[in-house]
This record gives sequence, C-alpha cells and structure tokens, in this order.
Amino acid sequence: MIDQDILIVGGGLAGLAAALYSDPRLKVAVVSKVHPLRSHSVAAQGGINAALGNNPDGKDDSWERHAFDTIKGSDYLADQDVAELMCHKAIPTIYELEYLGVPFSRFPGGVIAQRPFGGAGFPRTCYAADRTGLVILHTLFEQSIKRQVKFHNEWLVTKLVVEDGKILGVIVFDLAAGQVMPVKARAVIFATGGYGRVYLKTTNAYINHGSGIGIAYRAGIPLKDMEFVQFHPTSLYPKNILITEGARGEGGYLINNKGKRFMADYAPSAMELAPRDIVSRAIQTEIARGNGFEGQFVHLDLRHLGEAKIKKRLPGIREICIDFAGLDPAAAPIPIQPAQHYSMGGIDVNGKCESCIEGFYAAGECACVSVHGANRLGGNSLLETVIFGRIAGEEASKYVQASEGKEGEKILLDEALEVKRRIESWQNKDSGTKVHLLLNKLKVVMSEKVGIFRNKKDLSEALEQIRTLREDYKQVFVSGKCLRYSQELVNILEFDSMLDLAEVITLGALNREETRGSHFRLDHKDRDDRNWLKHTLVTYKDGKPLISYKEVLIDKYKPEARKY
Repeated sequence: MIDQDILIVGGGLAGLAAALYSDPRLKVAVVSKVHPLRSHSVAAQGGINAALGNNPDGKDDSWERHAFDTIKGSDYLADQDVAELMCHKAIPTIYELEYLGVPFSRFPGGVIAQRPFGGAGFPRTCYAADRTGLVILHTLFEQSIKRQVKFHNEWLVTKLVVEDGKILGVIVFDLAAGQVMPVKARAVIFATGGYGRVYLKTTNAYINHGSGIGIAYRAGIPLKDMEFVQFHPTSLYPKNILITEGARGEGGYLINNKGKRFMADYAPSAMELAPRDIVSRAIQTEIARGNGFEGQFVHLDLRHLGEAKIKKRLPGIREICIDFAGLDPAAAPIPIQPAQHYSMGGIDVNGKCESCIEGFYAAGECACVSVHGANRLGGNSLLETVIFGRIAGEEASKYVQASEGKEGEKILLDEALEVKRRIESWQNKDSGTKVHLLLNKLKVVMSEKVGIFRNKKDLSEALEQIRTLREDYKQVFVSGKCLRYSQELVNILEFDSMLDLAEVITLGALNREETRGSHFRLDHKDRDDRNWLKHTLVTYKDGKPLISYKEVLIDKYKPEARKY
C-alpha cells in the first residue's frame, strides 16, 4: 500500500502549485487522471489578473480596486475577506511566476504586458499572447520535475476514505494496469477541476466530468453555490472551442446580423468588456430575437485590429479559426455562441482551503473558497489556482507536521475491495444500458433546462429527469472484459458523480428565487438581497441532498446596483 504524507489529486495549476509549496521534507505525491500537461489548465488563453499598473491606462490601479471589481463582478456573493486576500497576493504572485520562468508578453521597456478584460476598471490582465494557461502550467511542471515531485499519472481517484471526521486516504483505479488500489495519506488535497461535460455545449476538455467534486460530496463535505454556472460568451460555432476574452480585450467587436455592435443596448459603458454573464445573456437574447446568423450565432469581428496585431497578440485564436472554422480572423468575422465554461461553486472550503473533514483540502475550480461569488471575472481563475493551490500545500504541510498519523490500512483495504466488487458487478452483466447514452441524455437536460435562462417549470422537469437517469444508471454494464484503459469503465465510475452534481446544481437553482450573476431566473428577474444574499450549501445525508444556507461575508463593500 502506498503511504504519503500529502496526496494531491489533480495535475493542473492548482495541484502543481500545491505540490511546489508543500514542505519538501514531507512525502508528497500528485495523482492525475491524465499526464499533468494534458490538464485543462492548458486551455486558459487570455491571462491572469494583478494590479501591476504596467499598462499606461492602468497606472492608477491597485489591489483594492482589483478587489472591488471582483466583488462587484460576483454580484456581491463573494466573501470579501478572501477576495481581498487573493487580490492582495496577486502582485507578488505574478512576479514569482516571472521569476520561475513564465514567458509573459512584454511592453516596450520589458515590463509584463497587460490587457483589458471584462468587468475590470483597469487593464490588469497579464498574458503570454493567448496561451497563458499553457505556459504557466509548463513552467510549474518544469519546476515540479526540478524539485523531484512524485507523479502517478493515469490514476483515477474513485473514493475518499474518512473515519471519525478525519481523512485516511483514497481509493484509485490505475488505468494502465486496470486495477483498484488503496492509497494512504495523512492529508489529501483535491485540485480536480470543473464539471463542464455535464453540459452539451462546453469549452471544457473531455476529462472534465467533475468527479472530484462528486467524490467529496459523497464523503459528506458540503458543496457550495453550485447553481452558479458560468457560460463564456464566445465559443467557436459549432465546435465550442474557447475564443478568449482577450480577443475582446484587444478591441474585438460583437456584431449581429444587422451589422450592429449590440452590446450598446446591454452595457453601454463597458460594451464588449462587460462581465461574462451579461455578455452571454446579451448574445443569447440577440439570437432569440432573430438577430443572429442562421439563428445560431453572432459574429466576433477582429478584422479592424489588423493582421500584424492578430498574429502577435492572438496567434492561438488565429490557428483555431483556421484549423476548425476554415477562416482567417484577419479577413473574416468569427462565428461565436455562448457555452458552459466554469463553475463558481464547488467543494466548501475556507480561506485556508480547509474543509469540514480534518486533513482534507481543496483548491482551484473544484473548490469554492467564495472568491467568485455568482460570477467570475476573466483572468481571476488562473490567479485563484496558483494562490489557493499554494495555500493548500502550505496548510496541509502544517497540518501533517502538527498531527499524528492514524492507522487505517484495514479500512482502506476494505474500501478498495468494495470498489472492486462494484466494478465486478458491472462486468458480470451480459447486457443492460450503455453509459454513454445516459451521459448524452444528461447533457441535453442540463443544456436545455438548466442553462443561461432558467425558470421553475424547466428546473422542476430537469430534476425529475435527472432522478430518472439515476434509476437508469442502475442498469449500466461494462461490455469489454479488459479493464486496462477502459474509457467505458471510467465513464461509468464518473457518471455517478455527474448525476449528483447535476442534481445539486438544479436543486440550488430551483430554490434560489432571484436573479444574481450567472443565475438568471425568467420568473424572478431581480436580485433579492433581503432573502438571497447568502450561500447555498448542499450536503449528502441519508442518501439525499440536504440544503442549508450560510451568510456572505460583507466587509467594506456594501451591495449596490451592478451596472456597466
């Protein structure tokens, strides 16, 4: 049995930051479903926020202004203490990333380049062309190799093992060997990313099933604010590949079929650089009104930027458009539509990334520290991963050094045996339901009834259909006998979590009878601070989701009308 002091689950930015900043004297290992450089962090394009003041238009920027923009962008559902913590740490974090070797784009004179992003009062998004997530991930991975961090790639965690409110370890499925194994750990950090593949149209990678969030939920850890799902305004039609907000930050226009820059009707001051929830709803509204092209999309027009600027600032976007749409954005507008992109909600943790389970931590998109509230600003996700990934590693190290290990080998072996028996039960069936058919049905339900615009009727129907799919899930089987690299088995294992997440998202959205940030209720169009300025918590108890609520931490910024 493998025995670690700290086990980090997830090899993206949050997981690598946790590994790099864990105490090097401890036994630390990273478990990842894919090779770390295949983690979804590589897909982040536009940049990472910090109030450096390098852009001439941002010389008066400050971390306090960054914090205010973040809190306002969250529609005042962010906990203000952790939002301020993140924004205060942003500036030294960028300089440390630069020191570690991140090749940021530069302004004349050599300072880190910064571009405007949605919902920001100043141009504070630091970038590396349009491949920012990729270059930061490669840099942190290189540093991890340098520091001899232990990696277990192509291991899928299937269960958290907890006894008396204290972590014992995890059960993993080794994809290469096709075997179930227990792993003992004194502290476990989840950095498992988001759940975008619960939706039909998403910018997320195919690995983003969200099972890490679901596994924590089944272990009794509450999920927070899961009804807040971010839809990115600009994904390439019809492929749903992300077209970075940086394209609008560099000056791109959103145009309807009448040739109009329609954002003037929705956010006259910010225009294309309004927060993502506002822009996504505007695009969807234009399409619904018949102002889209082919009734499906609008145009993102970059032609006026010129070929030289596009090649320098947006080379990746140009490649994506050429390869997947057969057009050069320097010569033709880009067809775009909104698509699911990010989860503001996640595993309930505090500013130290601690959960209600002793020794269990979470960071990155799978976690909800409550820095994003009801809507995340572009450029804050990469920042969150690096800052809170580091905090998780540091806090887990302190915990391990201050606590005594707990015997748990027998419990871990018993739990591993239970997972093996479950897999064998799927193998022993000769017929039944194919899990991919259920997964496709779930995606359609979530996209059609729990999308950008919501109402009681659709949400109630979605909840019923999700629960019907749970009954259908009991009939799934593994058609192949070889378990090595069995994607069918991976989907069966993770689909259980996907059903849980879909139910929690839908239940939270049904109960929240207001509009706030990304959560837009057609039957409750106003924000209701009197009744709903609070976090949703959903806990798995007695086989069912139990809803409770928690106050939002309001510090210096009192809620006000959110206008752009």
